[in-house]
Amino acid sequence: MNIFAAIADPVRRSLLEQLAREGPTRVVDLTRGRGISRPAVSRHLRVLGDAGLVRAIDHGRERHFELVTDALAEVSNWTATLTAKSASAPQPPVAGHHLDALGLEVRRTVRERGTQPGTRHTAASSTATGEIA
Repeated sequence: MNIFAAIADPVRRSLLEQLAREGPTRVVDLTRGRGISRPAVSRHLRVLGDAGLVRAIDHGRERHFELVTDALAEVSNWTATLTAKSASAPQPPVAGHHLDALGLEVRRTVRERGTQPGTRHTAASSTATGEIA
């Protein structure tokens, strides 16, 4: 099974988290507090085992499951590529808050001069209105 499909289920992710926290654990202990049956937990563990994320260790009559951290390398590598891609994404030459400040200044200047945005304020138009350039 695909590792990403295996960790897509929230119950399986919580099983992995518990195994990471507690180490090798019996199915009965993994079932406690989950609100699902022991056979359901066993099915989830089988899926995780098929993906290579957990392995069963027999201790006499008991079977303990442990996390296989090496199997998580594929997930770590994938997230590392995403992180690297976002870190190397081209950044705009000017930060957005600077452009906002520029827009505010343009509106203020237009209001003070009484001109319409988009029209050019030239010496010819200034002399026509009586302003000195």
